[in-house]
Amino acid sequence: MASWRKLGVIAGGGDLPVVLAEHCAETGRDYFVARIAPFASAALESHPGVTQELGAMGSRMRALKDAGVDAIVLIGQVPRPDLGQLKLDDRAQAMIPAFLAAAAEGDDALLRVLLEEHEREGFKVLGAEEVMGGLLAPAGAWGAIAPSETQRRDIAKAARIAAVIGSFDVGQGVVVAGGVTLAVEAQEGTDAMLFRVASLPTAVRGTPKNRRGVLLKRPKPTQERRIDLPVVGPKTLQGAATAGLAGIAAEAHGALVVRREEMIAEADRLGIFLYGFTRAEVGEM
Repeated sequence: MASWRKLGVIAGGGDLPVVLAEHCAETGRDYFVARIAPFASAALESHPGVTQELGAMGSRMRALKDAGVDAIVLIGQVPRPDLGQLKLDDRAQAMIPAFLAAAAEGDDALLRVLLEEHEREGFKVLGAEEVMGGLLAPAGAWGAIAPSETQRRDIAKAARIAAVIGSFDVGQGVVVAGGVTLAVEAQEGTDAMLFRVASLPTAVRGTPKNRRGVLLKRPKPTQERRIDLPVVGPKTLQGAATAGLAGIAAEAHGALVVRREEMIAEADRLGIFLYGFTRAEVGEM
């Protein structure tokens, strides 16, 4: 039995907030969507909720409280804000010192400040997978195709690199092909990183007719797992396919998979593997 009554979905960009809202509607879960403009998908407009700008922190919390929300999920893509350009309400202005102190430490520190502020207001903060259990990446091959031994070596190398960059709060994604590191994710995000890989010479990356390499995503080592877990979905697959990659690997139980069945069907059609690796597989305990 859930220890909360009504869910608030604080929604940034991307498909994940839409999937979660659809799940709540389909399962009869009482919910309210706080759409962050201009990032939240237009598909969320048909769900009960309110649309406000990022800096409307106090107004958003009041709207959630007025709607009877007692638990929240913070999901979706929101670019790192320029505080000098945001229109901030009184609650957000009061948080500026904490945000400035956290900004020097990285994105994870910023998100922790946001999480803690909601907890102080009395909201229970949940991970998206606590609401929709099927979101977590499973271990092993998800579809009909499994990685080869060469591709498993690429996975292991990419996992080690991701752990290192994650320890500096840099990013969650790495692309490795034939033992060569093609890209690491930073502020540009996964989609832009894959676009960059697609622009590399075909001598170092794969092609749709001769696929090579893997996109790997995993959480940062010290990450607060209720927010900002790595996400893969159909758009990620499209980017990997265009870049000529042979597959996508995500840490089992450490990443969220959006529209998994749709993604598996398309990956099987394209001849791309989707794989959940365990820490033991990549030499970690």
